[in-house]
Amino acid sequence: MRIFNEFTFEAAHHLPHIFPDGHINTRLHGHSFRVRVTLEGKPDSRTGLISDLGAVKSAFDSAVEQLDHRYLNEIKGLETPTLENIAMWLWRHFAPALPGLAQVGVYRDTCGEGCEYQGEFEMERTAA
Repeated sequence: MRIFNEFTFEAAHHLPHIFPDGHINTRLHGHSFRVRVTLEGKPDSRTGLISDLGAVKSAFDSAVEQLDHRYLNEIKGLETPTLENIAMWLWRHFAPALPGLAQVGVYRDTCGEGCEYQGEFEMERTAA
């Protein structure tokens, strides 16, 4: 069984090393991001819960404090803030506090884009 909770944040970023000079995404711009955190497990026989969603909210609040109305490129680990890197950053943020973490989804609904990550791999980090 799976449960989820969602939150949103607003942030600015740019992607200078991915696209050729002059590409629209090399310029500073912002998005409204929606994040869905999914937990998986068996409901506790006494409480009927997989997890207390209050713990999920607490983990969200900590992440939102770091991300909301920020310039993502300045956040350690998000120097290249693609959807993929944001999802992995959030996974690393949530995993210690949320047993049963199954998926982190990051969506830019106005663009019709998103990334869903199950913590299966980490990209190699290379020095810039």
